Amino acid sequence: MVHSLKGIVDGVVDTHVHQWDPLRTPREASVLARPYQMAPHLVEKLFSTLATQRDRELILTPKHVAQPYLTEQYAADAEGVAAAAGAPVTSIVHVEAGWQGKGPLAAADETRWLTSLPFGRNGLPNLAAIVAQADPRKPECGTLLDAHLAVTPKVRSVRLNAAWHPDRKVKSWFNAPGLLTSRDFLAGFSALVERGLSFEATVYSNQLGDVARLAGEYPEATIVLTHCGTPIGLFGPMGSRTGWTVAQRAGIASEWRDHIWALAEHPNVVVKCSGFAFPQLGYGHESEGNIGGPKILQELWRPLIDHVTDAFGADRLMFGSNYPMDKPNATVPTLAGMLVDVLGPRGDDVLRKVFRNNALRVYGPVD
Repeated sequence: MVHSLKGIVDGVVDTHVHQWDPLRTPREASVLARPYQMAPHLVEKLFSTLATQRDRELILTPKHVAQPYLTEQYAADAEGVAAAAGAPVTSIVHVEAGWQGKGPLAAADETRWLTSLPFGRNGLPNLAAIVAQADPRKPECGTLLDAHLAVTPKVRSVRLNAAWHPDRKVKSWFNAPGLLTSRDFLAGFSALVERGLSFEATVYSNQLGDVARLAGEYPEATIVLTHCGTPIGLFGPMGSRTGWTVAQRAGIASEWRDHIWALAEHPNVVVKCSGFAFPQLGYGHESEGNIGGPKILQELWRPLIDHVTDAFGADRLMFGSNYPMDKPNATVPTLAGMLVDVLGPRGDDVLRKVFRNNALRVYGPVD
């Protein structure tokens, strides 16, 4: 550890964590959960041969999504952050994790379920905030937001995963581009603004122009860009034609840099320094450990983090682990420690803002 949070913050806020239980709650992975409990090796073998390329490259292995990932599991994964970064994780922000319940207000059941988890007990991290699921295009969006808020005021942001890529072999959540700039989405977005909620923009780097358009249409709303915009294929081949050559990867990097700089012109946009080990960046397709260690991770990400920091400034950056989605490739201590070392030369105030204070400003105080 070259730099440290020791004496700078008492506790880290991890702004991007998914909690789920596919055995007891309706999730996309619920269909895998019970077979995985009975025959994990068979399910993993079948996944490697029968799953689509999109899904294989997204999660690498089913074991992290087909099993419960709850407060206790995250606490165990984050246990080494104090040693690696100089301060423990004391609070998390849960980001909606694809609740599959039936009915227009079913997503509020995920919020209700979260309140039953033992956050803050017996040394477990606190729940700082909830990023809830809602679709501004739906006429019942406002009613759903009120249902979320009726459960707990910790609902402070909303996500509709808008990731779309022109490479059909890359996982997309919608079958066409332009979701964030569609007429219905822009019209319905006012339901979030009226309730003082922010919006999490989960997109790929080819969509960063759409995030800028949304930020311009609603300058009074806080827009949180997750995972630094996820430049698919930046570090290696993905899909059928993304990042397969040095020239392609250079083009992805150049386009990403230009879009990040342009997006930073909108003062209502905040960036999550998260998703550093996300498989879709192109690290490799083995089930685990495709990066090669903390030093390589830092070498890959230092120029990107420097660019994001130069563009947005320390007041508009927040740390997030993206766990357990990043778990196949890196530990939480590795992710946090890498970011501390990259940002450390910029001073204690930068570290204080990125690892705690900015999260408290964007999501509200931690109880």
